[in-house]
Amino acid sequence: MRLVVDLNKCQGYAQCAFLAPDVFTMHGEESLVYDPRPEKEHRERVARAVAACPVRAITADGLRETPAGAGQEASDAR
Repeated sequence: MRLVVDLNKCQGYAQCAFLAPDVFTMHGEESLVYDPRPEKEHRERVARAVAACPVRAITADGLRETPAGAGQEASDAR
């Protein structure tokens, strides 16, 4: 997974830092610092942070990837 935050768009609402504090942190009142390559264990929190950004400043590549076999359980249930 790879994150990109458009820091020109970011308004410092800090919803991402609240939802995924291991990935996003606020430095001062308006400066965002983030890990551009967070570990897979943070995927769910990062997805929530991306969705919660009121100005849509965060994009994430590889966020929708699922582990091998994860789709198998859904198809078996039909």
